[in-house]
Amino acid sequence: MNEKATTADLRQAFEGIQVAPSLLSADFSKLDSAVGEVLAAGARVIHFDVMDGHFVPPITVGPVVLASIADQVHEAGGVVDVHLMVERPEAQFAEFARAGADSITFHLEATDHAHRAIEGIHELGCLAGVAINPGTPVDSIDAVASACDLILMMSVNPGWGGQKFIEGSPERIGAARALSGEALIEVDGGITAETAGPVVAAGATLLVAGSAVFGADDPARAYEEILAAALEASPAKNS
Repeated sequence: MNEKATTADLRQAFEGIQVAPSLLSADFSKLDSAVGEVLAAGARVIHFDVMDGHFVPPITVGPVVLASIADQVHEAGGVVDVHLMVERPEAQFAEFARAGADSITFHLEATDHAHRAIEGIHELGCLAGVAINPGTPVDSIDAVASACDLILMMSVNPGWGGQKFIEGSPERIGAARALSGEALIEVDGGITAETAGPVVAAGATLLVAGSAVFGADDPARAYEEILAAALEASPAKNS
């Protein structure tokens, strides 16, 4: 994928059961090799978490770091999935699109103008995602589901990697799936080989995994194990 990819091409790249390694847990002193390792293992969606110190307490990375790995991902046939955990997300869309984002997800809790935000992302040639926190009612996505491409269900409270998966998340994912229309369901937080199956069975197809991949002694093998567990639980396999 590259900046000339069509929306249809991008949508196809995100479809199917996939695990998206999150760079939040990677060693940033060796970022290119960390990205290369999971790409070599088969990952084609790379998750890029952005935190501003306001919407969530930590501060992470921005467009400059994204630009440093975007070409590497695109040359491998992959896509970059940007997750903005920031206040006033609309102010950041253009810079992340310019840096190489293929999808941009913002939090419904961070803006009063979700439809406008979705339109703004689409105008930049990216897929648009809407995320909700564990404490946000699932039916809040009903008004935007038909307009967005991705619905990101947080299965931990956003802010730090390595948190424990919140019980009850599969039920919320199932409720989101029922409301989502054609939007894909993504899940982020506490995803491991043990939790992958239940979230896929509930309706998620894109699983973000950070510390379970990059915190492992062998990130490539950890990625493969999570993907195998997800595929084993897929409705297509069990139909």
